[in-house]
Amino acid sequence: MEPIAPFQFRKPATVAELSAILADEPGARLLGGGTDLLPNLRRGIEKPPTVVDITAVDEMQAIRRLDDGSLRIGAAVTLAEVAEHPDLRAAWPVVAKGAGEVAGPTHRLMGTVGGNLCLDTRCVYYNQSEWWRTANDYCLKKDGEMCHVAPKSKKCFAAYSGDLAPAALVAGATVDVAGPHAPRTVPLADIFQEDGIDYLVLAPGEFVVALNLPAPPPGLVADYAKVRVRGSIDFPLAGVAVALARDGDTLADLRIALTGTNSQPLAVTGLDAFAGKAPDEDTLAAVERLVAKQMQPMRSTFTPQTYRRQVALRLTRRLIGDLFGD
Repeated sequence: MEPIAPFQFRKPATVAELSAILADEPGARLLGGGTDLLPNLRRGIEKPPTVVDITAVDEMQAIRRLDDGSLRIGAAVTLAEVAEHPDLRAAWPVVAKGAGEVAGPTHRLMGTVGGNLCLDTRCVYYNQSEWWRTANDYCLKKDGEMCHVAPKSKKCFAAYSGDLAPAALVAGATVDVAGPHAPRTVPLADIFQEDGIDYLVLAPGEFVVALNLPAPPPGLVADYAKVRVRGSIDFPLAGVAVALARDGDTLADLRIALTGTNSQPLAVTGLDAFAGKAPDEDTLAAVERLVAKQMQPMRSTFTPQTYRRQVALRLTRRLIGDLFGD
């Protein structure tokens, strides 16, 4: 670990103040619980001129149930609060579970909703000390010219590994975004793209203010599961969220989202084709093929990509079976 480079520290009280700081100070980084940012500062991966603490911004604090039954979760709300909140556990237990699966208890007490949604992508060649990265001539994501995962590619394959996003994606979540332009609300999936470096599709100075969850549709059930090396702390090697509704003995709705396999949380597309089908062996095999085509695990962890691929497919199959059986 390196000594942290000097920076200016700011602590705004409103979204307007936060927007003004980001507009005036390009390169500033947001700080919630610091569980993602601080290790990068200690490794010398990031050296921002300004760090902006969001934990005093009123509009980013609370979990609120709205009149239409939807829930608004401020970006500065901790993951521990999400995991234990009674309204969330009742309406969207999959989101509460996703938050409760992040790292360990102390991380969840500090880590925030916005921080986990916007979690930096990870790679075994990137999340290392300065001397380690120097010895490997750095990498495409930071200070180098080559992706060590795919040396012939000009694209970074660092993996997204947040637990909250896949659970929120199958819930049909949106996010409130603020910044230099007018505030906007967009589908959660629309703030990500398949690029290990520029994985967030946000304009300069934009930031997530809140996560919005709609009222749950009648009959929809959902769950999240992941595999990691150390169950008490590690990021997911692969994580899967599934939501479904049934119409008698057939699927009426099927939603699947993955983490740890791509440079963005992957909301699987094309699942409408399974509406009206029973989740028998043929259907489950077809779902697996569809998921396999869209996931892209690479050598970004110490665990082989083939293993992570099989884990994701088996978790998908198991969750569909368990949820449909309920």
